[in-house]
Amino acid sequence: TAAQEAILHASGNGMPSPSKDYCMLYNPHWTALPSTLENATSISLMNLTTTPLCNLSDIPPDGIKNKAVVVQWGTCHFLEKARIAQTGGAEALLVANNSVLFPPSGNKSEFHDVKILIAFINHKDFKDTKQTLGDNITVKMYSPSWPNFDYTMVVIFVIAVFTVALGGYWSGLIELESMKAVTNTEDREMRKKKEEYFTFSPLTVVIFVVICCVMMVLLYFFYKWLVYVMIAIFCIASAMSLYNCLAALIQKIPCGQCMIMCRGKSIEVRLIFLSGLCIAIAVVWAVFRNEDRWAWILQDILGIAFCLNLIKTLKLPNFKNGESIMIELAAGPFGNNEKLPVVIRVPKLAYFSVMSVCLMPVSILGFGDIIVPGLLIAYCRRFDVQAGSSIYYVSSTVAYAVGMILTFVVLVLMKKGQPALLYLVPCTLITASVVAWRRKEMKKFWKGSGYQMMDHLDYATNEENPVTAGEQIVQ
Repeated sequence: TAAQEAILHASGNGMPSPSKDYCMLYNPHWTALPSTLENATSISLMNLTTTPLCNLSDIPPDGIKNKAVVVQWGTCHFLEKARIAQTGGAEALLVANNSVLFPPSGNKSEFHDVKILIAFINHKDFKDTKQTLGDNITVKMYSPSWPNFDYTMVVIFVIAVFTVALGGYWSGLIELESMKAVTNTEDREMRKKKEEYFTFSPLTVVIFVVICCVMMVLLYFFYKWLVYVMIAIFCIASAMSLYNCLAALIQKIPCGQCMIMCRGKSIEVRLIFLSGLCIAIAVVWAVFRNEDRWAWILQDILGIAFCLNLIKTLKLPNFKNGESIMIELAAGPFGNNEKLPVVIRVPKLAYFSVMSVCLMPVSILGFGDIIVPGLLIAYCRRFDVQAGSSIYYVSSTVAYAVGMILTFVVLVLMKKGQPALLYLVPCTLITASVVAWRRKEMKKFWKGSGYQMMDHLDYATNEENPVTAGEQIVQ
């Protein structure tokens, strides 16, 4: 639906004249609105919320000519109300809705004869106009133009590239430390078994896809209840992820390593406080998740930690089985205030302007747009560690950045949301493939056989010269 936010500027009687701005949604393909308050026409507001306005007889005796009529949602279709209002000479129809705002929609054949402005406002806002401004209210309606370039794109770009780059690099560090720790064949076999436990197998991918499909269907029919289950899962998973990320940093700090004994195990005191902090952050977000002015910061912190932890933990066994899976249910259905916490949110600059009266003026990037390419970049980094290079990691990270820029360019040109993976996946896949082809390592990179081939070579060398083999692994 082509919907757009607009401003309802309401003014009351008095000296000076009190005024207040409210948000409304309208369809710009039906009626155009001026972009500034100065160019907007002042119209008297008439309250008809107690009248269904489904018949001409519902028009009050004093008429509605040249007025902006406010009616309640329901009883009959809002297009029928618009036709009645237009027949009575009204300038605009404002439909008050008790739930969240949703855009007016319909087929062209249904509204071709409707020429007046149709907009939706929140019933709570309409009640506020009467309490704040009184009964004699005039309104001006306008739609400020959005800038073609929003600086929130830069923030999202930095967050996305930072997360995939750090996650991939971290995965490579784990691989390097694992290689250095392996000194004999027995340790190598244990390492291989441990790796298989954390890697995607074809069966794992199939099961994951089935679970995702079932969850999407369940969310479609039972969103009102399952959204709270997803919020709870996100809180637990993100708190654990944040702990894993911060614990890795804290353990690099040599001071403050006090230990306590618990059931025969020694635990660092600072890690206990860290776990409490991570749980507190997740709980605070869960309680205040709908506080638009600052809750997005906590959601982004938890989301970045969640993506980082997945990228550095999950391993693609090879290039050919890297499935692309993304669930886009972040927005939720119309009429529901709860949203799935599966996106990075950044308020637009207009959030701090007159458009701040509208709900959720934010730019979003789904976790899938970070995690899916991030798994490939992590695979490239681990392959680099095995091959003793850095070209795969650097080139795939740069390709991801180029893909993000391409997404933003298309977003600006088309002026509508874009599926980022449509641009990110080809950029990263093609770049990694070209690098492997140019280096004549495509077979190893495709099958992931470089690791096993090097293992076999080291094993054979170990039988002939154990010292040399051990030194080679450390290198």
